[in-house]
Amino acid sequence: MTSQQATAPRVGCGSLRRAVDGAAGEWIGLAVRLALAVVWGWAGLAKVADPAEAAQAVRAYEILPESLVKPVGWGLPFLELALALLLLIGLGTRIAAAVSAVLLLAFISGIASAWARGISIDCGCFGGGGTVDASKTEYLQEILRDTGFLLLAAWMVHRPRTKFSADAWLAA
Repeated sequence: MTSQQATAPRVGCGSLRRAVDGAAGEWIGLAVRLALAVVWGWAGLAKVADPAEAAQAVRAYEILPESLVKPVGWGLPFLELALALLLLIGLGTRIAAAVSAVLLLAFISGIASAWARGISIDCGCFGGGGTVDASKTEYLQEILRDTGFLLLAAWMVHRPRTKFSADAWLAA
């Protein structure tokens, strides 16, 4: 080893970890938090105007008993909007992210279940939903998309500290 190699700054996992743990991590967290807030806000707003249609989308999965279809279909948009608001202001970020992760796992499981059972539905994730022609299903894309959102939620559970959050303001 030459003396130049021994004194050269090392850029690697340690440097990346320090950057993510520091101020850069808080900016990344802000971007992740706002991205999840937009997803939940978009999903909730698309459904809240027509909760009967949201219940129809829930019914199409053929998973829940009929007695739970309406409460879930009507309540889901409000849960999504509450998550969007909490993530937007950064209040209870870790809890909101954990609930997001659980909800996304439920969505992924529901879509995979419909796909495995040969049921042809639109997921209804951003409004609409219900039975569709088999050629119009997009299960793989929907699962990959929700897996990406799940990774964002996992990031927030692991690193809930972000810039411009109510959590940081309350902790100060």
